This record gives sequence, C-alpha cells and structure tokens, in this order.
Amino acid sequence: MDIPNLSTEPVIIQSQPKKFPLSIILIIIVFGIASGFGLSRLFPKSSNNISTSPSADNKPQLSTDAISSPDQLKIGQLYGNLNQTFKDTATGVVEKGNINGVGTHILIRDGGPSQRASLTSSTVDLDLFVGKKVEIKGETNASDKTSWLLDVGSIKILQ
Repeated sequence: MDIPNLSTEPVIIQSQPKKFPLSIILIIIVFGIASGFGLSRLFPKSSNNISTSPSADNKPQLSTDAISSPDQLKIGQLYGNLNQTFKDTATGVVEKGNINGVGTHILIRDGGPSQRASLTSSTVDLDLFVGKKVEIKGETNASDKTSWLLDVGSIKILQ
C-alpha cells in the first residue's frame, strides 16, 4: 500500500553541483600546452648572433646564424663556435654528400680520395660553405665506416 504525501508544502529536490568530467579537463590542459608551444614557434625569442670578441687579425667573428646566403660570407672571416678551441684542423674544399652514409658533407683534401674527411656540425651550417676552400677546426669522432669523421666547430674561408 502506498502512503500518499499529506504535506501541504511542495517537495523541493536539491540538485547536486555539476562536475566536469575528467576528459574535459584533460582536453583543456592539452589545448593549453599545444597553443603555448604554437605561439612560441610563431613568435620566437630573438637573439644577437654576432660575437664581439675579435679574432687574431682584429676582424669581427660571426656565427653562421646571422648569415642567410653564401654571398654574405667573407674570405678570412671565422664562423662557428668562437668561444672554444679545437685540437683538430683540416684544409680543403667542402662538398655536399657523405662517405659510406657518414656525415652531411665531405672535405676534399689534397692527396686523393683516401684523404677525404666526413663532416658533421651542430654549430655551423655547412651548406653555406659548399664549393669554398676552407680551414676547419673541430673534433675527430670515431667511425668504422669512414677514415676521418670531423665534427666542425669553427670554419674560416680561405678562397
């Protein structure tokens, strides 16, 4: 048997506050991170790429970040990591390519194919120096596929 509601007062049902589902919160967080990353790429932090330390011949030294085309390069100018000294030095002409899949460029040196060196660099854009005779300073890395793998730290145009 049902008991009827004999009260004259209206029945008020309290509603619980709505909670956001966890998936909505995660979507908002991911969207915030993605938009922050996108804005950082759209408006990068600018930096000064010109070093103020003079070289031995009192010419200013430049990072290749400030150079947009090979036409802006000057003979006798030193480019690359200017704050570090490197123990290995080589002279030759830079060409695009690799030796046995090692390196991004090749240094063609006097003495024939056995004297070529594979080049890599994280500090210098070697594409700017293709076809130019240069003096390279860097560090030798171990490789079982090429006779000499040189990580370029600084580069000076000779011709």
